[in-house]
Amino acid sequence: MNRVCVFCGSSSGEDARYLEAAAAFGDELLRRGLGLVYGGSRMGLMGRLAETMLEGDGEVIGVMPKALMNREVAHQGLTELRIVESMHERKATMVELGDAFVALPGGLGTLEEFLEVVTWAQLGFHRKPCGLLNIYDFYGPLADLLDHGTREGFIGRQHRDLVQIASDPARLMGLLAEYRPPELPRWIGRKET
Repeated sequence: MNRVCVFCGSSSGEDARYLEAAAAFGDELLRRGLGLVYGGSRMGLMGRLAETMLEGDGEVIGVMPKALMNREVAHQGLTELRIVESMHERKATMVELGDAFVALPGGLGTLEEFLEVVTWAQLGFHRKPCGLLNIYDFYGPLADLLDHGTREGFIGRQHRDLVQIASDPARLMGLLAEYRPPELPRWIGRKET
């Protein structure tokens, strides 16, 4: 693992502890000598995470679509800022650059991006680890929903296990480092009988 792709809010949330937790996650990446791939904003949790990495001389690659350059206020001090044409290209680029995926607290975009990379793992598009940093139980309700979907037969146990969850950055990164992808049936390209 060389770089972690992080999805998180371009807002700070209502509680300053979220910003502190984003900085703590950046510190953990630095401690492990890992680079960061993220959405490229200087605002909110995204900005705090990037600043923490940059202050520690870490590699930070931002990926932002042209249409969001002004809206999300792109960070101009990154190791590299890649400007892409669309949100689809943004996600594809982030997935290509990242060796693991982590969601910190965020809004609808964060949820959509994270769940899409988990779905891609389910479909066999990649075998990279995916994790939720469950800061102050932010992702507790999502974990409950995933467990409920598993109990109800809509999410296979092996697919539920694609999502690692921990409340501590070091613990989560340990889970991701130890992750061994399950052998899953390949959904795309298999012959139907």
